[in-house]
Amino acid sequence: MDKKLVVGIADMKMARGEGMLITYALGSCVGICLYDPLIRLAALVHVMLPLNMETNRKSPLKYADTGIRETLRQMEGQGAMRLRIVAKMAGGARMFDVPGGGNLGNIGQRNIESAHLVLRKEGVRLLREDVGGTTARTLLFDTESGQACVRSFGKPELIF
Repeated sequence: MDKKLVVGIADMKMARGEGMLITYALGSCVGICLYDPLIRLAALVHVMLPLNMETNRKSPLKYADTGIRETLRQMEGQGAMRLRIVAKMAGGARMFDVPGGGNLGNIGQRNIESAHLVLRKEGVRLLREDVGGTTARTLLFDTESGQACVRSFGKPELIF
């Protein structure tokens, strides 16, 4: 498998057939794998923040709400059908302790909740996830099989 595409922060890549989509450094960020198994179209979006409050919305992939929707739109443009698309997700760790606790400082949890909400509203089934905790993750997504692999320091590799 020589076709490897690296997905950066606030980025998305899409591929069909044999290959691997990889994103590194999922701390509080969330990686969402979207897959249409019939046409074997895979996409991986790496979002940083839960909601797009930008004027002019110049960076839609940076946010869970607009990033997931933009990815779905582009997948549909390549022949994917919403009712077939399934999702897998990783990330959303609590990387820093913010004084006073609460959810305001836990951007990872807010990213997870936003991604869940958007997937539900868009009618996309979330099959599996590895989220939360306090450890950063690397997410690999096999574009042919739709299988995801999560690697994090000190933990066994998780395949789903």
